[in-house]
Amino acid sequence: YRLVAQLHIECGWVPETTRVSDFEAAIRTVCEPVFQKPIGELSFGQLLVHLFTVARRFDMTVQPSLVLLQKTLLNIEGLGRQLYPQLDLWQTAQPFLERWVEDRYAPAQFIKRLQRQAPSWLEQLPQVPDLLLQNLKQSQHLAELTAVQQRQLAQMQSSARKAQRRRLLALVAVLLGAGFVLLNPVVIQTAGIDPAQAGLIIAAIALAIFLIG
Repeated sequence: YRLVAQLHIECGWVPETTRVSDFEAAIRTVCEPVFQKPIGELSFGQLLVHLFTVARRFDMTVQPSLVLLQKTLLNIEGLGRQLYPQLDLWQTAQPFLERWVEDRYAPAQFIKRLQRQAPSWLEQLPQVPDLLLQNLKQSQHLAELTAVQQRQLAQMQSSARKAQRRRLLALVAVLLGAGFVLLNPVVIQTAGIDPAQAGLIIAAIALAIFLIG
């Protein structure tokens, strides 16, 4: 079950952030109840419901081949209940699966596949140097583009920090001037300034400097 969970993550059928232990436990919960039971005690419809529940929980992409397999199992279940409810589906299928695995991964089959694919490989072999050079150029271009983007980002961040410092310095200067005017009675009496109006004007100027600066 753990290997099945890991393969789902490696294939990208579930997000990379999925916890393998949680996904393993969910797969075990779905699969184990249907093993080692005769077909008369199985419910592949319920299995399908559990499958989609797990898929929704782990944001899993359900492969079309798996849906087709479930459809086949549903047909087998209906026919098996009528003909032979005591049929152990897994024990019956085991020798066929073992034979299929042996045939597929036997050395003779591996050699046959190599023989079938060898002409195609030989035909593509002259193109390998050009493909390698093309990939190398693309990698270099991507590295240069990334470096340029990083420099541009650093410049933007530096400009933003400088602009923020200018705004803060201007705001502090305006507020200090406002405090001097509002708190100095001599200035107020000499200039005939209304403190309330002066405070509003200075606050508006400070806000404008902070937003524009």
